[in-house]
Amino acid sequence: MRHAAWLLLAAGACAQAEPVVYRIDPAHTRVHFEVRHFGTSTTRGRFDTLAGSIVLDRGAGSGEVSIVVDTGSVSTGIAPFDGTLRGANLLDAQAQPQAYFVAHRMVFDGDRLASLSGEFTLRGTSRPLTLRALHFACGPHPLLKREVCGGDFEAELTRSEFGMTYGLPFVADRVRLQIEVEAIRD
Repeated sequence: MRHAAWLLLAAGACAQAEPVVYRIDPAHTRVHFEVRHFGTSTTRGRFDTLAGSIVLDRGAGSGEVSIVVDTGSVSTGIAPFDGTLRGANLLDAQAQPQAYFVAHRMVFDGDRLASLSGEFTLRGTSRPLTLRALHFACGPHPLLKREVCGGDFEAELTRSEFGMTYGLPFVADRVRLQIEVEAIRD
């Protein structure tokens, strides 16, 4: 009987996971955006410079995400348009060189990460934002010999809520975000 109790206690201790820290891999992480342009086509672009971390506690089904985006790293493939996006009427990259997403709420559907909810700060204005998880998985990286977590997420925001009204209504107010992220365990 004592042996069975010891096994149950040991099994319970092993089942409790501890928070694990992962660092964002900037080579495999991007934030893409798209917005309807003059009611005809969709303009797409991305931010190339990001940093941050993920703290994941699988046992508790919780964690935190912190991502910093360099607003000056915006790229659409059209240099003059990138300059307009970086300007004071839109991203205001000179005065506000970084945007932030900080999430303290992870929602799981069983073992599957369903969403991240937190606060997005752009141009000095913060608003709630939820990222829907399209896919998320963790596993060993064959080259790094370390655990890597990554996934694809999507969200929508209203740019006028962040003071970006330039071009309205010809350029849509609703912006769709698509995020691809990979993070390496510390």
